[in-house]
Amino acid sequence: MKFIDLNTVDRFTPGKPHRELLYDSPNLRVLTFNFEPGQELPVHSHSADSDVALIVLEGEGEFTGAHEMPARAGQTQIMPVAEPHGLKAHTRLRLLVIIAPTL
Repeated sequence: MKFIDLNTVDRFTPGKPHRELLYDSPNLRVLTFNFEPGQELPVHSHSADSDVALIVLEGEGEFTGAHEMPARAGQTQIMPVAEPHGLKAHTRLRLLVIIAPTL
Protein backbone atom coordinates (compact mmCIF):
# COMPACT_ATOMS: atom_id res chain seq x y z
CA MET A 1 0.00 0.00 0.00
CA LYS A 2 1.11 3.54 -0.70
CA PHE A 3 -0.47 6.70 0.72
CA ILE A 4 -0.15 9.96 -1.21
CA ASP A 5 -1.27 13.36 0.06
CA LEU A 6 -1.97 15.30 -3.14
CA ASN A 7 -2.03 18.54 -1.13
CA THR A 8 1.74 18.26 -0.68
CA VAL A 9 2.57 17.64 -4.35
CA ASP A 10 2.65 21.31 -5.25
CA ARG A 11 6.05 22.19 -6.73
CA PHE A 12 6.07 24.54 -9.74
CA THR A 13 9.00 25.41 -12.03
CA PRO A 14 9.28 28.46 -14.30
CA GLY A 15 10.79 26.84 -17.42
CA LYS A 16 8.49 23.86 -17.94
CA PRO A 17 5.74 21.96 -16.13
CA HIS A 18 6.94 20.15 -13.03
CA ARG A 19 6.41 16.38 -13.39
CA GLU A 20 6.43 14.06 -10.40
CA LEU A 21 6.01 10.28 -10.54
CA LEU A 22 3.95 9.24 -7.51
CA TYR A 23 3.44 5.54 -8.14
CA ASP A 24 4.57 3.07 -10.80
CA SER A 25 3.79 -0.62 -11.22
CA PRO A 26 3.12 -2.85 -14.23
CA ASN A 27 -0.61 -2.21 -13.81
CA LEU A 28 -0.83 1.45 -12.78
CA ARG A 29 1.13 4.69 -13.11
CA VAL A 30 0.19 7.84 -11.18
CA LEU A 31 1.91 11.18 -11.73
CA THR A 32 1.29 14.88 -11.45
CA PHE A 33 2.10 17.81 -13.68
CA ASN A 34 2.09 21.32 -12.19
CA PHE A 35 1.84 24.15 -14.72
CA GLU A 36 2.49 27.86 -14.50
CA PRO A 37 0.19 30.01 -16.69
CA GLY A 38 0.98 29.48 -20.37
CA GLN A 39 2.82 26.18 -19.88
CA GLU A 40 1.47 23.15 -21.66
CA LEU A 41 1.64 19.43 -22.12
CA PRO A 42 1.93 19.22 -25.91
CA VAL A 43 -0.66 17.16 -27.77
CA HIS A 44 0.66 13.62 -28.06
CA SER A 45 -0.46 9.99 -28.11
CA HIS A 46 1.01 6.61 -27.29
CA SER A 47 0.79 3.36 -29.25
CA ALA A 48 -0.32 1.23 -26.33
CA ASP A 49 -3.46 -0.53 -25.17
CA SER A 50 -3.89 1.57 -22.02
CA ASP A 51 -6.28 4.20 -20.73
CA VAL A 52 -5.38 7.60 -19.30
CA ALA A 53 -7.30 9.82 -16.89
CA LEU A 54 -6.43 13.54 -16.74
CA ILE A 55 -7.82 15.04 -13.52
CA VAL A 56 -7.57 18.78 -12.87
CA LEU A 57 -6.89 19.26 -9.16
CA GLU A 58 -6.57 23.05 -9.21
CA GLY A 59 -6.63 25.89 -11.70
CA GLU A 60 -8.01 26.53 -15.16
CA GLY A 61 -6.85 25.72 -18.65
CA GLU A 62 -7.85 23.82 -21.74
CA PHE A 63 -7.74 20.15 -22.65
CA THR A 64 -6.20 19.92 -26.12
CA GLY A 65 -6.01 17.16 -28.70
CA ALA A 66 -8.83 14.93 -29.90
CA HIS A 67 -11.32 16.32 -27.34
CA GLU A 68 -10.71 20.04 -26.85
CA MET A 69 -12.66 21.62 -23.99
CA PRO A 70 -12.16 23.89 -21.00
CA ALA A 71 -10.35 22.33 -18.04
CA ARG A 72 -11.24 23.43 -14.50
CA ALA A 73 -10.66 22.03 -11.03
CA GLY A 74 -12.62 18.83 -10.54
CA GLN A 75 -12.95 18.00 -14.23
CA THR A 76 -11.66 14.69 -15.56
CA GLN A 77 -10.98 13.50 -19.10
CA ILE A 78 -10.63 9.72 -19.63
CA MET A 79 -9.59 8.12 -22.93
CA PRO A 80 -7.38 5.49 -24.54
CA VAL A 81 -3.76 6.73 -24.58
CA ALA A 82 -3.76 6.25 -28.36
CA GLU A 83 -6.08 9.30 -28.69
CA PRO A 84 -4.22 12.61 -29.01
CA HIS A 85 -4.30 14.46 -25.68
CA GLY A 86 -2.66 17.44 -24.04
CA LEU A 87 -3.32 20.43 -21.81
CA LYS A 88 -2.61 24.16 -21.74
CA ALA A 89 -2.73 26.12 -18.48
CA HIS A 90 -4.36 29.56 -18.25
CA THR A 91 -3.70 29.88 -14.50
CA ARG A 92 -1.51 27.86 -12.17
CA LEU A 93 -2.82 24.36 -12.71
CA ARG A 94 -2.25 21.02 -11.01
CA LEU A 95 -3.01 17.89 -13.04
CA LEU A 96 -3.20 14.31 -11.78
CA VAL A 97 -2.54 11.68 -14.48
CA ILE A 98 -3.45 8.01 -14.07
CA ILE A 99 -2.44 5.44 -16.70
CA ALA A 100 -3.54 1.81 -16.59
CA PRO A 101 -1.97 -0.48 -17.44
CA THR A 102 1.33 1.36 -17.69
CA LEU A 103 2.98 2.12 -21.00
